Amino acid sequence: MSDLDRKRTEQKLLQQSKRGLFHVIFSRTVIIMLLLLMNFFLLFSLLFELFEGVTLFFGGMVAVTGVMLIIILNTDDDPAFKLSWCIVVAVLPLLGIVLYTVVRLDFGSRVHKKMLEKSVESSLPYIPDSSGVLQTIEQQDPGTAGIVRYLQQHGHAPTYANTEVRYFPLGEDKFEEMLRQMEKAERFIFLEYFIIVPGQMWGQILEVLSRKAKEGVEVRVLYDGMNAVTNLPYNYPKQLEKLGIKCKMFSPVRPFVSTHYNNRDHRKILVIDGHTAFTGGINLQDRYINQEEVYGHWKDTAVMVQGEAARGFTLLFLQMWNANEWEQIYEPYLQPQPQISAPGYVIPYGEDPTRQERIAKNVYLSILNQAKKYVYIMTPYLILDSEMSGALQYAAKRGVDVRIVLPHIPDKRTAFALAKSHYRELIGAGVKIYEYTPGFVHAKVFLSDDTCGVVGSINLDYRSLYLHYECAAYLYQVSTLPDIKADFVDTMAKSQEITAADVKKQSLLTRIAAALLKVAAPLM
Repeated sequence: MSDLDRKRTEQKLLQQSKRGLFHVIFSRTVIIMLLLLMNFFLLFSLLFELFEGVTLFFGGMVAVTGVMLIIILNTDDDPAFKLSWCIVVAVLPLLGIVLYTVVRLDFGSRVHKKMLEKSVESSLPYIPDSSGVLQTIEQQDPGTAGIVRYLQQHGHAPTYANTEVRYFPLGEDKFEEMLRQMEKAERFIFLEYFIIVPGQMWGQILEVLSRKAKEGVEVRVLYDGMNAVTNLPYNYPKQLEKLGIKCKMFSPVRPFVSTHYNNRDHRKILVIDGHTAFTGGINLQDRYINQEEVYGHWKDTAVMVQGEAARGFTLLFLQMWNANEWEQIYEPYLQPQPQISAPGYVIPYGEDPTRQERIAKNVYLSILNQAKKYVYIMTPYLILDSEMSGALQYAAKRGVDVRIVLPHIPDKRTAFALAKSHYRELIGAGVKIYEYTPGFVHAKVFLSDDTCGVVGSINLDYRSLYLHYECAAYLYQVSTLPDIKADFVDTMAKSQEITAADVKKQSLLTRIAAALLKVAAPLM
């Protein structure tokens, strides 16, 4: 490609497209929706053909519904999922049975599960042995040692020392630093993000990536396929390849029924040369750096790790990238790095929804159950199962100062209503709830007892804890924990504490809507 063609391509990609009514009507999204509706119509038509007469049909449905309810109740699923599916099947037998059968068969996810398992298995020889670190932590803190052991044995997530950690209280802070670090890249730059939207943020990043690729730096971009529905052209990977950037789309949306579409790549990872990595809640869109105001001030956070722990995020990225590769290549990107002397320990870890092990949920539960003084939480969504709700309440009841910071201006009204449905029981147990009055909180942060914390992509909702691919950094005794606490104090000072009296002021309609949504929450 000539320099002139490259510049034309760059300019084209840097411009944010405007989509009119004509484009929406004839878009790929509408076509996919129509094809999916046709799929369901054909399924129902076939089912009706199997029954002769209305009486036989309804009699058969009653029997089949009863059997299906027994099957659901005897599964190993979370009780909330069981309850939601039982209600769906009981109220809408035909539709409920078809949907539940499709979900349980789970053809699309099974295929990806096998590919990801193969990728993870091939990476195991490159996962360092952290048994020595575990022994050290066991002597200091047996409770934390339990989390370390669990992540190591069940999450393939070793513990790293010699890692500097820097915390960013806002998206714009992280954006400035990630540009500086990418400019320093000499070997490779890996990006894995849930959302990429053309604009100022992505434009500046793309300019650096394109220039670095031209200089010989290996650049890879992995983004979730939902972007192709709303934000990016379907052929965007090929467009980036014209700039020398390797690009993949995770789970592209296609016009056939599959539960695999539920399992989105919600991770946010940037790795530079294997020695520097970023994670947090910040996607590559202008609203995350407050260049686009949609829901007031956008509050989001991230961390940068430099040193040994960057290896963990390199592995997480490569495991996902290599899932559909014939050759699993790891070693060139996991070379030893210069030693960095820094206090504390960092555990980069991921969540894989195709596994039965709920890594992200168990880490959060462990923090709540082991806390002695306080647990501070930032999350955009509060859609809890009974176990998580119980852990929050129990911690508060035994004297732990539990505080949750939520948005005051929601991005999703249903999610906000579901969050409010938990207010009464949580506040009644002693949990303090704050709403960030300037706008929307998108941060996913846990902090406890000045000793440990989590910063990552994992929300307190069913989608993050059960359905999405996620990532985070578990931080133990690192030097940046006071910075995280200071950010919590500052954020709560800008927030409104919700009281029992505030909860009583909720309208009857709001309470009814929240109660109904709460039943359906596991399926949303």
